[in-house]
Amino acid sequence: MAPNFQAVDQNGKDVSLSDYRGEVVLLHITNIENPLCRECEHALNAQTSQLSLLAKKDPSINIITLNVRKNPYSKDGPTLAKAWWNVNVTWPWVEDFEPYPLTGKYIDYSTLEGGFANPTLILIDKDGKVAGLYHVYQLGKGEIDGIQSAENLSRDLSGLERGEASGFKGVASTKGVNYLGMFGLGIVTSLSPCSVALLLAMFSYVMTARRKEEYLKKSASASKEGFMIGVAFTLGMAMVFFVVGLFLSDIGVFIRQARFFDLAAGLLMVILGINIIKPIGEIIEPVRSRLSLRRAHSDAIPEESAPEKKGIMERLVHFSMGLFQYSAFIGAFTLGVFFALGWAPCAVSLVFPVLIWLISQDVTPLAGGMMLFVFGVGHGVPVIPIATFSRAVGGQIGEKYISAGKYVTKVFGVAVIVIGLIYAVRYLGFKMW
Repeated sequence: MAPNFQAVDQNGKDVSLSDYRGEVVLLHITNIENPLCRECEHALNAQTSQLSLLAKKDPSINIITLNVRKNPYSKDGPTLAKAWWNVNVTWPWVEDFEPYPLTGKYIDYSTLEGGFANPTLILIDKDGKVAGLYHVYQLGKGEIDGIQSAENLSRDLSGLERGEASGFKGVASTKGVNYLGMFGLGIVTSLSPCSVALLLAMFSYVMTARRKEEYLKKSASASKEGFMIGVAFTLGMAMVFFVVGLFLSDIGVFIRQARFFDLAAGLLMVILGINIIKPIGEIIEPVRSRLSLRRAHSDAIPEESAPEKKGIMERLVHFSMGLFQYSAFIGAFTLGVFFALGWAPCAVSLVFPVLIWLISQDVTPLAGGMMLFVFGVGHGVPVIPIATFSRAVGGQIGEKYISAGKYVTKVFGVAVIVIGLIYAVRYLGFKMW
């Protein structure tokens, strides 16, 4: 079924897809605004002109345009079509602004292989089902299905009127949202020895400072409090990922249109994968050491008893500790937020491939936010047992995480390199998915 929508067109008239039930509809999804890329203007001009001819040929044909507007200060589509191409828009035309409540429902149809097809034509039959699809043009790839003439579209629509639909005339995106997979990725990336070691040190400090004597002997009340602190910490960390997911999914639909996205994303993932297996800093360290030896004497700085300044992360931990006196849950939640923001240098190689993958997916901002939220919950899996049990037991659990992480993260690094190579060769025309 074609997703229903309700809107007001440029003439102030109410437009609802459900009102056309029992009739055939041609849904036109496009992005016409100022500034406009030169290489795609011909396709937009030609297809809009053909729609105008179709409307003149048979005024009874139902055409609806949804225009994606990224620039709220640009003139509306019909005004630009008239000024640029001398095309009169006589059919319902709806401007769809961020966060794209209308065109977002059709993202699986208007995207092809991770990129926005501009324009896209969707044929909807009398029962309200999607019966045909044309990806006319895609930035960076040129014409896909090509300009659809008024005669061709009229023939398609007439066939639907007679009940002669023969299924899709194009390919819709079928990428789904796999929350279980994101949760699993969160667990895998949490196995970074660097992350677990940092978590152990932080929670040992926080819990000992919180209730030193009780924490050392670990009574039942302390275990319960530790469990709640671990959950709150995980939720705080997951909320940061949720916000990042909202932002990345929102801009991803436009970044994917860039011609070099697949190549750049692939090469970056290969570099990150190598860094996961063996930190690049360690690879270049011998070279850097040789260069630094030449300046060792001139750049030597005598040791002085200068006062040591507290780092930002340490300050944020102290701030969170202050909140514990009001609520352990709020304090731990805040600590989780600060940890997610501050530990990035430690786990960037592990998390970045997930972010790049999310940008390449055809999901709404809310779905992207939820995907990274679930990822963040998985990433916080080690936190709960470390916070719940005594320092000795929590330390043993952390050591096992670190031991497993030494091998799991290397396997993950190899997987990231492979995926990066698959992305990169897509730029050369070799599409493996």
